[in-house]
Amino acid sequence: MALRSWIASANDPATDFPIQNLPYGVFCHRQQTRIGVAIGNQILDLHACADQGLLQGLPDELVKAVCEMRLNPLMSLGGHSWSALRSRLSALLNADAADSQTRDRVEPLLIAMNEATMQLPAEIGDYTDFYASIHHATRVGKLFRPDNPLLPNYKYVPIGYHGRASSIVVSGNEIRRPCGQTRIAAAEPFFGPSQSLDYELEVGVFIGPGNTMGQRIEIAEAEQHIFGLCLVNDWSARDVQSWEYQPLGPFLAKNFATTISPWIVPLEALGPYRVAAFERPAGDPAPLNYLASPLSHLGGIDLTLEVYVESRQMRQTATAPALLGRGNLSDLYWTIGQLLTHHASNGCNLRPGDLLATGTISGPAEGSEGCLLEMKHRAEPIRLPSGEARTFLVDGDRVTFRAYSQKEGLPRIGFGECTGTIVGADQAQIL
Repeated sequence: MALRSWIASANDPATDFPIQNLPYGVFCHRQQTRIGVAIGNQILDLHACADQGLLQGLPDELVKAVCEMRLNPLMSLGGHSWSALRSRLSALLNADAADSQTRDRVEPLLIAMNEATMQLPAEIGDYTDFYASIHHATRVGKLFRPDNPLLPNYKYVPIGYHGRASSIVVSGNEIRRPCGQTRIAAAEPFFGPSQSLDYELEVGVFIGPGNTMGQRIEIAEAEQHIFGLCLVNDWSARDVQSWEYQPLGPFLAKNFATTISPWIVPLEALGPYRVAAFERPAGDPAPLNYLASPLSHLGGIDLTLEVYVESRQMRQTATAPALLGRGNLSDLYWTIGQLLTHHASNGCNLRPGDLLATGTISGPAEGSEGCLLEMKHRAEPIRLPSGEARTFLVDGDRVTFRAYSQKEGLPRIGFGECTGTIVGADQAQIL
């Protein structure tokens, strides 16, 4: 029988957070910053659970970790600890397992989501962004190299670059339009606000236990190092990018801001939604041995990803946000396990709380694009329900990502929202 919670909102078929999910996050309530799990429209305060003896019997280091103000210590403990904690929390919230006395002890420790402010879930030491969607890479490549969209290395090596961890913000923060150096045609370059601001629909991978510098992570063990997944919007200034990216790749066009969703969904919660890894077309090279996973039959995750945009005018007229793109994580050419293994294949040391991102996730069909740049191949610009046209984002636009796994007979496992609103450039910085 499917698990049900004694918290009514967790049993709503439309909720992102049924008892089968239990994602981790960090929240602030009444000036206290705590680790919590989402359940329906509530947050269970794990520090308070520890104080009330509800975690008694779990290892001391695990109980201590959930009383911290960031998830890094919990991330470092590994799968056995995560599963033990998840099992205990499920029992506390399970309608069939929790008796009335347990419910009476747990209920005061629940906080309404709308009364809490979400924080960055971890101290992110390092951030790496990949380029793992072949559909995205092909569409973008055609814009610059119509006859040769994919470079020779793409099907052999997961392409990535190191981003800027200091400018990662949690969902809900405003994003200031960046300034940068751009060039139009053969004219002299100039400095000013980006006119080609874009979103990028991505999934983030939070690292759990890391590896010692100089040691690799084998592909068969890669997912043991993954704490969970979140949503990532790696905002991009395309005009700045097109001028600066040669020969070393993205720099100021990417490092001004990256937004992540506040809840980290455990891989264990996504287990029922695992699917085979992307099937490479005939003639494509097989992954090199160190990237050839014995678990490729479950290397993918059936996770639907959606992009919504609403303009300032749409908010003023109470017009619903427009769905601009819908993709799926299973369309990635490289799996999340391959990304992690490749990252550490040269002995690079990953640490608890490090963030890897997939790069823009797109599907093969029109309507599955994960960014506005890809939509330039369309004959007409995007039209919002308000009648406004878009090629890139304008000030006042709000971008929201959502994601969920859903299958007949199983609950919806959602990620919450990853949202940011564009505000105007800092005029004092315009030279």
